[in-house]
Order: sequence, then structure tokens, then C-alpha cells
Amino acid sequence: MQVLTPEEMAERAEGSAVTIGTYDGVHLGHRRLLHILRAQADALGVPAAVVTFDRHPATVIRPASAPLLLTDIDQKLELLASCGVDLTVVVAFDAERANESAEDFVDEVLGGALGARVIVVGEDFHFGHGRKGDVTLLRQIGGDRGFDVVAVALSSDGGPDAKGSGTDEQNAGEATAVSSTRIRALVAAGDVAAAAHLLARPHEVRGEVVHGNGRGGSQLGMPTANVAVPDGIAVPAIGIYAGWCRRADGSLHASAISVGLRPTFADPGGPTPAPLVEAHLIGFDGDLYGERVGVAFAERLREELRFDRVEDLAEQMWADVAAARRILAEPDD
Repeated sequence: MQVLTPEEMAERAEGSAVTIGTYDGVHLGHRRLLHILRAQADALGVPAAVVTFDRHPATVIRPASAPLLLTDIDQKLELLASCGVDLTVVVAFDAERANESAEDFVDEVLGGALGARVIVVGEDFHFGHGRKGDVTLLRQIGGDRGFDVVAVALSSDGGPDAKGSGTDEQNAGEATAVSSTRIRALVAAGDVAAAAHLLARPHEVRGEVVHGNGRGGSQLGMPTANVAVPDGIAVPAIGIYAGWCRRADGSLHASAISVGLRPTFADPGGPTPAPLVEAHLIGFDGDLYGERVGVAFAERLREELRFDRVEDLAEQMWADVAAARRILAEPDD
């Protein structure tokens, strides 16, 4: 998959089948839309192109209420590539872009650089200054510029519901709406299993393995990788989880994961520490410091507890490892 900016684009004489959106999470609804995009591109004999942004537009338009992200830009591009996209155009979203009219954006990027012959979007899609652009406006512009518009209901079951600009409609029956907002709420509540269903994969956070306080190995007999997740990324609710750690070489390791405040060691009268993501890689014995890893969450095991004795905490942690093994179908050592 090629990844370009609009400035790097040469006008595509053959045209493109295009979709545009934030695509945070590249969830099941997005995947259904991309499946339709791929089919449209193949039918026309043109590349399938995605236009997305280098940041969530809300960070510029309403930064105080911008959502936490399900994927960073690297994850998003990897996931788009896995969905059969030929080309992704990453648009820098800044104040100037936020004030651009929908018509100008279509002329510059969608119709101009990409030569859109068909545009596939979610049926509730909005774009341009003041979110004035929508499917209706796109179809009006398409009538003048010579491209068709296909609107897709983002759903989790029943198949894609694609509504073309003419009489060609594919209705897939009853389906459950999928949105990044809904998935963020599930992650925030710790329901990572439900989030995984809508994402079509476990929710994964990434970061560098950094030095912690050293208690995992020395006091608890269970070394953990302390993962420094960047600000702005959606981390599951405080609790203990079963999941996987993905190393830089692509290898996956079953893990017991804590997203926690370490109450057993915290000063009751002191400030509340920031939540820390720690993963114990089951059966792994090695040095991960400085390595960028991904932590994927399969299922929540329990809430975080405070123990009066370190020995009790250690016993519970080994019980968590056993539970994670069962859930992840990992054999005992």
C-alpha cells in the first residue's frame, strides 16, 4: 500500500475509487465499507484509495473534548493495508483545513488529486467547515464533477448495507450500528471482549517498555513489561486482563495484563498515580527494555484490588496467570 500526502500526489489519469474518514480503529463497520470500496474499484479497474487525517479532527476543532484514539497513525495505516487498500492519502488536519469548505476539499483532494470516479462513505458522513458536507452534498457535487456516491450503513452483522446514488441498493436486513465512539465507551468500561467483537480484533495499545520500580521480579517473582502508552490513546478501565504482547519482531506472547494504580504499594495519603500498563509475558524470559511493543486485550479477569500483604498479591497474580492461560488456551509449563 502506498502512503502519500496530497502534495505528493500526481493527478491520477485513470481515476480512483475513494473513501474518506478518520477511520479510528478500522472497526468492523469500516471493514464492511472498505469491502464495498474494493468491489467498486475492481469493477472500474481503478485503485482503491483511502483519504484520512494525521490526527483526529476534533483535536483541532474542539480540543477540550477530543476523544481518546483506538489506534495511532501507524496502527491505522497497517490495518488499512490489511484490508486491501491500494493507496492511502494522509491529510494534515490543521486550522486552515478545518476552515476549508466541503466543495474546496472535494475539488482539491477527492476530485483533483485522486480523480474520484466513485466515493464510498458512511451514510452519516460529514466533512468540511462546520460539517456542512454530507452525502447529499457529495451527490450534488458528483453530478457536476462526474463521480458517483455510495453510502454505507456501518453495521456489525447482517452484511454491508450499501445505498448507491441510483436505484441500485443492497439491503442487508437488521444490523447493529458500529462506531468508534461506541467502541471507546466499551474500552473505557473494561469490556474489551465486546470491543474486540466490533473491532474484529483485540484492542491494542502500543508503547516503549520502560524501567519501573522493579517490584515485579524482585518482590513478586513475576517480572512485567511496563509499557509507556502515549497520551491520547484509549486504555481500558483499571483492572486485570488476559491478552497478548506483540514484540517488535511480530511474535505474540500470551500475557496477564494489569492496567492499574498499584494500590498495594501506594501511599494512602499521597497523590493518585497515573494508571500503568504492565504485561507479564507468560513463559518469556528476556530483556524488553527500550523495545516498542503492542499490548492486546482479550478479556477482563477482575478489578484491581489492594492487599495487606505482598505475599497475598503475589498469590493472586499467579492465579491471574492461570486464568489467562485458560482463556487464551495456553498450555501449562
